[in-house]
Amino acid sequence: MRNSRLFLSGVVGLATAYGLYLRSDAHRNGNRLFYRDGRPNLAGRTVGRVYAVACGLGLGPAWAVALETTGHRTGRTSSIPLVIGEYGGERYLVSMLGERSPWVRNVRAAGGRAVIQHGRRRKVHLIEVPPDERAPVIKAYLARAVGARPHIPVDPAAPIEAFEPIAGAYPVFRIDGWDSGGRRGSCDVRVAGHPWGT
Repeated sequence: MRNSRLFLSGVVGLATAYGLYLRSDAHRNGNRLFYRDGRPNLAGRTVGRVYAVACGLGLGPAWAVALETTGHRTGRTSSIPLVIGEYGGERYLVSMLGERSPWVRNVRAAGGRAVIQHGRRRKVHLIEVPPDERAPVIKAYLARAVGARPHIPVDPAAPIEAFEPIAGAYPVFRIDGWDSGGRRGSCDVRVAGHPWGT
């Protein structure tokens, strides 16, 4: 029980510190605390692991999940925290780091098979969205994924047309086989609004 409280206190403290960081110039100018040259540094990998555990346990909003993939070279299972975006009644995962994200290569190599965790594990099939259909999904994703904004060079408030030139550089996958256990509304995102969250 004591370990659970310590872990939960640590997660809450980390979330509070991260919330403050999101409002800083270091975040707005490329998320330098956690990323160098578009790749997570040691701090980014460490925080990512902690958030993946927290999301996997179901802490936080329903759209903050852990994506579990199998390494296409190593065969090892890894888990990373991601934000689910929603557009047109469908759920999507967007690679904020573009083609560089290892999870993108892993999903492609696995034929789209992956596991999403948020309190419970769900086997899903991820279907890659063609580049010419990605712009509105990326815009909807940025309405929720505050932490991704420094990595995608378009203002989240810009019209959908502004996302079209960059859409091919950011892989997007539609989540097929999602069963939210009756909590569908808890994942909704509205393009016009900016709900709380990262």
